[in-house]
Amino acid sequence: MTEQQPLMILVAGPYRGGTGDDPEKIAANHRAIQLACLELFRAGHLAVNGEDLALPLAGLAGSTRVGDAAFDEVFHPMGRRLVARCDAVLRLPGASAGSDEMVELARARGAAVYTGVDQVPAVSR
Repeated sequence: MTEQQPLMILVAGPYRGGTGDDPEKIAANHRAIQLACLELFRAGHLAVNGEDLALPLAGLAGSTRVGDAAFDEVFHPMGRRLVARCDAVLRLPGASAGSDEMVELARARGAAVYTGVDQVPAVSR
């Protein structure tokens, strides 16, 4: 029996998708991503999401709203760089072109893609 080591898992889910850029809906989507990260962390994995890394940088780059040039400079490129280094992607439900891209990039390099935390192998303790 082989031991399952902790995985670094990118959590990809809708951020802007389906929100019409409504700040409350975006915040709810972001919260769902963060909650999935916590669940994976509690299961023994290292969960990351591009939003929590990209948003502060976009602000420093001068972004004042979702979708402006500074936001676009950082937001999806951060996800692309992360997925290149992650062991797997957890794809949350909901329409999201960016999340679909992260799944494609993960699969292209042979990384695992999960659609539920229950699918992620348990960490040996």
